[in-house]
Amino acid sequence: MDLFEYMRNQNMEKESPLAMRLRPTKLDEIVGQRHIIGKDKLLYRAIKADRLSSVIFYGPPGTGKTTIAKVVANTTSAEFVQINATSAGKKDMEAVIEQAKSAQGMYGKKTILFIDEIHRFNKGQQDYLLPFVEDGTVILIGATTENPYFEVNGALLSRSVIFELHPLDKEDIRILIKRALEDSEKGLGAYHAVIDENALDFLADAANGDARAALTAIELGVLTTQREQDGRIHITLDTASECIQKRVVKYDKSGDSHYDVISAFIKSIRGSDPDAAVYYLARMLYAGEDIRFIARRIMISAAEDVGNADPNALTVAVSAAQAVERLGMPEARIVLTQAVTYLATAPKSNAAILAIDGALQTVKSTITPPVPLHLQDSHYKGAAKLGHGKGYLYAHDYPQHYVKQQYLPDGLTDRKFYVPTEIGYEKKIREHMQQLEQQTDGSSGQQADRQKKQ
Repeated sequence: MDLFEYMRNQNMEKESPLAMRLRPTKLDEIVGQRHIIGKDKLLYRAIKADRLSSVIFYGPPGTGKTTIAKVVANTTSAEFVQINATSAGKKDMEAVIEQAKSAQGMYGKKTILFIDEIHRFNKGQQDYLLPFVEDGTVILIGATTENPYFEVNGALLSRSVIFELHPLDKEDIRILIKRALEDSEKGLGAYHAVIDENALDFLADAANGDARAALTAIELGVLTTQREQDGRIHITLDTASECIQKRVVKYDKSGDSHYDVISAFIKSIRGSDPDAAVYYLARMLYAGEDIRFIARRIMISAAEDVGNADPNALTVAVSAAQAVERLGMPEARIVLTQAVTYLATAPKSNAAILAIDGALQTVKSTITPPVPLHLQDSHYKGAAKLGHGKGYLYAHDYPQHYVKQQYLPDGLTDRKFYVPTEIGYEKKIREHMQQLEQQTDGSSGQQADRQKKQ
């Protein structure tokens, strides 16, 4: 590296964002993730011993995936190559593999390949890497914000150790903010800034586990706040609130957290906890989730989790879905909340979904028998000659508009798919069906009227 290039790199480092300047270069400088990077943990020992195998780091933004990879780069004796899956193509990977083969063949050196946002690689790109990971040409470090079990090739997963990184806790964020304000070489120490305790607590909490968000906020606060008479920059609660403005919510509408939140939302409705259901609704709305998607999930829950225990639940859910289409936000939040609280507090029954799933399983696993002759269509010419409809009993001709006769096909007459619970309105349905089953068979005295209605 010549003097010009060295000076250019130094200037770039000084101008880079605070979060990048403060990125640790040693294992012991890493804050948080003690469950995987603690001194007694496998990952710590593997990096220290320079014996790292292929790994995938999975976790939300700002939790240290790239940081750990950079620490590996600074401690390993192997060649370290970094590419980003959003911009790298097959030619880039081919060049890396050729470089890795040369380093291995000529110098006996291993190559560590760090792929940021590895979930962005398509199946073909991931398949290309597989044999080179398998034969040790490269040691893979993949970083992803998405659940690797959904987004990464199963064969690559089986050859890698997966480490899940968690959002940093509040105390971790406090440590990083203080480090940023005190570090005169890479941080903001030269500005002689101080932060009020309540402002520090607010930022540590509002960052929601994202170190990058906290450091960006404190950098903005220091760089935009006037010095006071004592010559210091004072970061107050108001300043901190302005700098971070909107709480960072871990919610990617196409990612893993999306499914976690909607799962918790539905399970809270099912579990009759209106407070939890409204909380998860608020998280989705705050993060900008599509209100039509939320409304669809509410309609499904009305049928799946409430069902006939309160038949009105589906009416409420469908009405809410129509209303949010017409209203939009912010008013739609009220409509959605009404529907959610109605469903969460309604009596529950999953008899409807059990009925259809049981029937589908029967259809799937049994030979399809013919429809009983007396139920077959008799309204076309020649049907009578085939016996279609013969012996059918017209239910409305009988007391309570019910008469016993066979409806299920032969061989399935003992099957029960819909079993009403004893909850809510479904209890009345259950009692009504039990009363009908106790009735005797219909007489033949109304045969003439019956035949007319076939």
